[in-house]
Amino acid sequence: MAKKILVGGQAVIEGVLMRSPNYYAVAVRKPDDKITVKLEKYKAYTQRNKFLGFPFIRGIVSMIDTIALGSRALTYSANESIEKDDEKLTSKEIFLTILVSVVVALVVFKFLPMFLAHLFSQSMGLGNFWFNLVDGLIKLVILLGYLWVISLMSDVQRMFEYHGAEHMSVHCYEGEKKLTPKNAKKYKTMHPRCGTEFLLLVVIISIIFYMFIPFTAGFWMKYLLRILLLPIIAGVSYEVLRMSGLHHNQLIFKIISAPGMWLQRITTKQPTDKQLEVAIKSLEAVLKAEKKTIKSS
Repeated sequence: MAKKILVGGQAVIEGVLMRSPNYYAVAVRKPDDKITVKLEKYKAYTQRNKFLGFPFIRGIVSMIDTIALGSRALTYSANESIEKDDEKLTSKEIFLTILVSVVVALVVFKFLPMFLAHLFSQSMGLGNFWFNLVDGLIKLVILLGYLWVISLMSDVQRMFEYHGAEHMSVHCYEGEKKLTPKNAKKYKTMHPRCGTEFLLLVVIISIIFYMFIPFTAGFWMKYLLRILLLPIIAGVSYEVLRMSGLHHNQLIFKIISAPGMWLQRITTKQPTDKQLEVAIKSLEAVLKAEKKTIKSS
């Protein structure tokens, strides 16, 4: 039996990005109902440089790699999914949008929870443990509330449907079934290797790391150290997610991945047959390219 090719992806605007070890493909449903597929050779930075592939380092690099590739895919999908006469988006505009999003995230998911936890701990006379626990719980509530609110928006709902289509088509491939919308519909929209779980792991693991920041440090020093620790937390979270994905059938990893799988009930929705068709086109493109590479090597 041929060895399974490791694939994964993400939803984009009216489409799906799929990645394999050596390629990525973006399939998009155009306004005229046709599906356009862009296939390019692509090797992750962790595979290009041995040092960047070391445990804990690879998580940080993979996160940056994913954001960079994701922004390119979003630019392409946004431009393919609009009418010909509409104004095209540029990579610069997408980059500025991501930059603003990062700044807002640092305020909403870092500054605000810490500020509220600081006020609460001071008024209640709490110590370091409770301060960081309250900080983490507030972050978790904000994250869940944010995802739930945006899931009510029609455009985001469609993205979440494509997210579900991505997972279902990957499940179908991993289950060794023929890649058709009918077969893919038999699978769940949740997947143990989903990046949504990564967000939850970052929140949980950050609580542990922040316990080591001296409680006597000033407010702004604590905030700065929290930001500086983010790459380390991301690296550790990636390793936990990776192990969880590789050994998802083992009880301990089922327990670890359970909250992330539950969270996917918000970030994935049941797709239509047409959306599954788009996801399958993207998946077939990278699989076909990988098989050609294997044959020629």
